[in-house]
Amino acid sequence: MKRTWMIAGLAGLALAGGLAVASAQNAPDASVEVEQATARLTIENMTCATCPIAVRKAMMRVEGVKSVDIDYAARTAEVVYDTAATTPELIAAASTDVGYPASVTDG
Repeated sequence: MKRTWMIAGLAGLALAGGLAVASAQNAPDASVEVEQATARLTIENMTCATCPIAVRKAMMRVEGVKSVDIDYAARTAEVVYDTAATTPELIAAASTDVGYPASVTDG
């Protein structure tokens, strides 16, 4: 019986546009501008071709990191991140914490 009333109520909301209004209220504000930047980091201790996988995973777990491109041969990472959410130093610390010391490279 409760299930029938719940379904009827949801159907009534959908017909009245109530669900569309509710979802529009929860939509992110499109006027919020995200400031992105790119940082280059030097990474130590990468000794095999699978090491960049661990480094990338650690960096991607940092809130605000959008992408990580690791060059194993050069021992560097190029990271795109949201400047309001994180810093290059925090991203480097995430790599360091999993055993691959990283430092921010100028330019």
